[in-house]
Parts: sequence; C-alpha cells; structure tokens
Amino acid sequence: MNKVLISKVLLCFGVIVLFANCKGFDQSATTGWDYNNPEWGGFESPKVLEQMTPPGMVFIEGGAFVMGQTTDNVRYEWHNQPKRVTVSSFYMDECEVTNQDYREYIYWLDRMYGDEYPEVYQKALPDTLAWRSKLSYNEPMVEYYFRHASWADYPVVGVSWLQANEYCSWRTDRVNEKLLIDYGILEFDPDQSLENVFTTEAYLAGQYEGIPVEDNGLVSLVPGEDGEPRIVKAEDGILLPRFRLPTEAEWEYAALALVGNTVEERIVERRIYPWNGHIVRTAEKKYYGQMMANFKRSRGDAMGVASALNDHWEYTAPVMFYFPNDFGLYNMAGNVAEWVLDVYRISTGLDAKGINPFRGNFYMTKVTDSEGMIAERDSLGRITYRAVTVEENVNRRNYRQADNINYLDGDMASQLRSDWKTTPQEGEEGGASVDEAPAEGEEAGEGVNDNSSKNMYNYENGSMVDDKARVVKGGSWKDRAFYLSPGQKRYLDQAQSTDWIGFRCAMDRMGSREL
Repeated sequence: MNKVLISKVLLCFGVIVLFANCKGFDQSATTGWDYNNPEWGGFESPKVLEQMTPPGMVFIEGGAFVMGQTTDNVRYEWHNQPKRVTVSSFYMDECEVTNQDYREYIYWLDRMYGDEYPEVYQKALPDTLAWRSKLSYNEPMVEYYFRHASWADYPVVGVSWLQANEYCSWRTDRVNEKLLIDYGILEFDPDQSLENVFTTEAYLAGQYEGIPVEDNGLVSLVPGEDGEPRIVKAEDGILLPRFRLPTEAEWEYAALALVGNTVEERIVERRIYPWNGHIVRTAEKKYYGQMMANFKRSRGDAMGVASALNDHWEYTAPVMFYFPNDFGLYNMAGNVAEWVLDVYRISTGLDAKGINPFRGNFYMTKVTDSEGMIAERDSLGRITYRAVTVEENVNRRNYRQADNINYLDGDMASQLRSDWKTTPQEGEEGGASVDEAPAEGEEAGEGVNDNSSKNMYNYENGSMVDDKARVVKGGSWKDRAFYLSPGQKRYLDQAQSTDWIGFRCAMDRMGSREL
C-alpha cells in the first residue's frame, strides 16, 4: 500500500473518530464530568490519531548526537566545535524544494495578488542572475533553469533566506486549506483573493469564513448554541503546525542519519558523510564505485570525462538522482547547500542549550485592538505581529526582550546593550561605544534595530557577521568534498542569494516522539 493511500485511509479514520456520535461519554479523571456532552457543559475532548506525516516529508526520530566538526579541520576555521546535544523528533522534506514547487508558489501569488499588489509576486521571484559569472558562459542557466520544463525537478536556487521563509508560510496555509477541504469542512473557493485568502491563523482566529460545507458533522456543543456549525479549532488536531526551515542542529542530525548504524544506543561507525565509509563512492557491490553526491571532484573537473561521468552533473542534479540516507533524505551532501534558521555566531556551539540548540529567537506576538482581540487582517489576508516589549515581560525569568540573537554570543558589547546606533553621527567613525549609557527614558535591551550588530561587529570593516548572517549547511555542486560533511557550515546574509544555495522545509512533531 503506497503512502498516499495510507494517508487517505488514516484521514478518513480520523474523521470518523473525531466526529463520532457521542454515545457513552468519556469522563474527566479529575472532575468526573462528561466530555463532549452538551448537557454537561459541552467541554470537548477530541479523539484523534497521531499527527499525520505532511506531504513530501519523512519522519525524523529524534535523539542525541555529537553536533559539530568531528573530522580534521584542514581549513582551521574552528567555528563548529563538537558538542553532544539532543534533537526532538520532527519532519523534514525528503528532498530540496524544486523549481516546479517554487513555480507553483509564485503562480499562486500572481493569481491572488498580481493585479493589486504585483510587488508581492516580484519580491518572491528567484534571482536567476545569480548564475552569471564574469568568466563563465552561464546565460542558458540564467534564461532557462528556473522556467524550462526540463529543469522542473531540479532544486530551486537564487532564493534568499527571507524568500525561503515566505515560501514556508505559504506552504503551511495551502496544506491546511487542502486538509479542511479533504475533511469536508470547507469547499474549494476559486475566487478568493487579496484580504480574503485562506491563512491558517486567520481561520483559527475566526477571521476567515470561506465556503463552509453544510452538515459536515462539526458542531458546537456549547449549551444554548443548539448544535450550530463551528470552525475547526487547534484542539481538534486536524490542522498541521507551521512549515519552517530546519534549525542547524536538526539539519545536521538528519544529514548524519546515525539511525542506520546504531545498535542498542551504540554507534557502530562514526560518519564523516551522510553515509558510512571514508570515501565519496559507494562500496555496495551492485553499485560499486558510483558517486554518492554531486560535487566538484577537483579543479576544473565538475562531472568527469565523456563516457565515464563521475557524478553526471556539472551544475545541479535532479533532487532524487542519488541514494537517500538512512532517514530517507536525498542530497544531504552535495547538489545544493541549504539555508537553516540559525543566525551565525562562532561560539553558538559552545553556548547553546543541550536540547534543540538554536540561535535566532526573536519573540513576536499578535497585534490586538483596544479590546484585546486579535486585530483585523492586513490587505494580504495575514494576521499581523509585533515584537514583544520588556514592559509586558517584566515579571518573566526566562526572557524579557524580543531580540535574543546576541545573547551569550561572545561579544562584550552585546552583553551590555543591544540597541546600538545603526548610523554614525556627523564626525563619528563608528557606532556607539561599549560603555555608552542608554538614552534618557530607555532601558538596556530595548528597541533593537534591524542593523543592531552592524557596529558592534564592525560590519563592512573586516567582518560579515551580523544579526542577518544566516547559517548555510551542506556542500554543493560548486564545492569540494570537504564541505560534504554535515558538521561543516558557512554563512550568508539573509537577503542574498546564490546559484549554489537552495532549501528544504521542516515541521515540528506534536505528541509522541516515535511513529
């Protein structure tokens, strides 16, 4: 039975369980009151299956592993020191986002917003000019790589970190909208556009009605509402969590796939690459000698010689051309490097927590009106957010301010104050000094600017590390074998894009850590 058929069977079973007629009510173990009984208050306790596997993803069972570089550091970069950490179970795309996947995205943007807000569509387009090189003839890639049907199942490139995150948000909404249609909650609305587009958050906030299906079995059990239809709630377990970029720890853990050589909590062979062995060719007899990844073998050798191509591709390869790793993930080494969520800092590996380490937390909250209700959607149909403030978190012990990117990053200045000047005043050579006191009426740690690290790191004066430098993982078609190790990492500004960086999505696993 294929995965699609299994998913449909489970979906149907989930509907039956969730909306079964309440005969013989379950009771609360703490109060004795009935669940799902309108005569007893109508508190609902849906019986649902475990979280379904999202389309195009595979389940990654979490665990502990040694994160960071565990091989010889021939470049002497020392920015990824080994550290034992634990990663929670999650889901991850089995391959990179393809040109066809991304074309579906921009087609939808053009259909929804093209007439009124063409800039939304234009902003999402990949930078095809990233293929140009002053001393290489790459114009065919500039013109055809993203659009031509022959390149449909190749990884999309020329996409910045910011654009990749927007794609993840769009995918969340489209998948959840399809789930509601499959469950028989909503009808497909071909005429939705602008502020009337479906978004998961707007639907849960009661700000998107769509075209409800009559008699769908989803009714309110609140006394006095007489079984009126209701929308799906988060508590129902129908809607999936957000699609997002994986963290650096998640990506590295998934790439190593040590599940394939673990026996009773003992790693039988430490891995340099996403496969066993110390070379980049397979030792399996049936495929002996075949390359395990798409990379540059040596100077001037991108694919081998005619009649004996080593990795077959001078640029990118189809996303499922090579063997998957033991988690079922393709191209976790080579083809394209990939964006992850983390902000780059050389010391993060030592300072971050031992469970789900991550640098890049910027806490946001939904904008509310004067009555404390979620504010109306913007002109694109999205719920709006703002940064949390120190004042509203004054009694918290775990965090106060919104921007925590610089926390324990090893830079003395950022430990003293985070609201640094972004533009030097007339006659100044740099930004604020480390001992500059907060301005009158300010509190330390408030009002972080978009370029908060520009001066503390002397950005543009010898360092490219700032709060917008995002981690890039994995080697690419353009790299030598050194970068195929999952422990390696690089960084690039979040607004920039290249011809060798792509991305794939991840999703949190709710509930059980095992399938």
